[in-house]
Amino acid sequence: MASLDVKGSFDSAWWPAILKGLRDANCPRNLYHLAQDYLKERTAFITINSFSMNKNITKGCPQGSCCGPGFWNIQYNPLLNLSYTNHTKVVAFADDLIIMIKVESIGEAENIANVELNKIAAWAKDNKIRFNEEKSKVMLMTRRKRKEQKDVAVYLNNKPIPQVHRLKYLGIMCDSKLTFKEHIKYMVDKCTKLILSLSKAAKLNWGLNYKSLKTVYLGGILRFLLYGASVWIKAMRLERYKSKLIRVQRLINIKIAKAYRTVSNEALCILTGMTPIAI
Repeated sequence: MASLDVKGSFDSAWWPAILKGLRDANCPRNLYHLAQDYLKERTAFITINSFSMNKNITKGCPQGSCCGPGFWNIQYNPLLNLSYTNHTKVVAFADDLIIMIKVESIGEAENIANVELNKIAAWAKDNKIRFNEEKSKVMLMTRRKRKEQKDVAVYLNNKPIPQVHRLKYLGIMCDSKLTFKEHIKYMVDKCTKLILSLSKAAKLNWGLNYKSLKTVYLGGILRFLLYGASVWIKAMRLERYKSKLIRVQRLINIKIAKAYRTVSNEALCILTGMTPIAI
């Protein structure tokens, strides 16, 4: 599994590649000319003290524009349709690109990864996009217990990509054995810190009231805890992971109910009207 980072992302969107993507997609002529005119004669203007300067721009999606993400997708989409092997699957969300290769041996995975990355590097060069080799990551995913060499040499632009044992993609922390142990630890630690900081303003007899704390929990903490649950839900079969989430809910339930620490978790859920997080 390799994650590639784009240097400058939206700022590196090359206009000729966007217009070519529109032509390849058989874009209606009136919309094509509208896009062509939209990208024409744009300038960047800067003033420092009494000095002013402007420069013509030939690439980049206008910051904050509604069509910026669409233009980026038009340019980036051909990357997903390159002639990859049957062992390869490429997924992208905006500029976050993941390449996944499934084979029987580590050596084969390494060889195919380098072949695929050469294709991607050639495409990037033609489309004036630059991938950051230092921020890109590669991770070997296997559940084999036997002793074998698990270091892989994967290159992008003739530079080695750092190998890691955990990789974060779209907010989900993936580990090399897909146990999602690291993801659960990450979100539990983050939510625990947030609840402990809230506790300074939610004491037993004063501070944030029931309604305010419940809003914080439902709108922020619970959404974070359940983010991407369909991906890592199978990890909840293990009691040690389930208990960590229950512990987080218990912390906030004590604050919401203004209860003592000796109250059981089941009673706290009834007092606060919360559905137990394990359910």
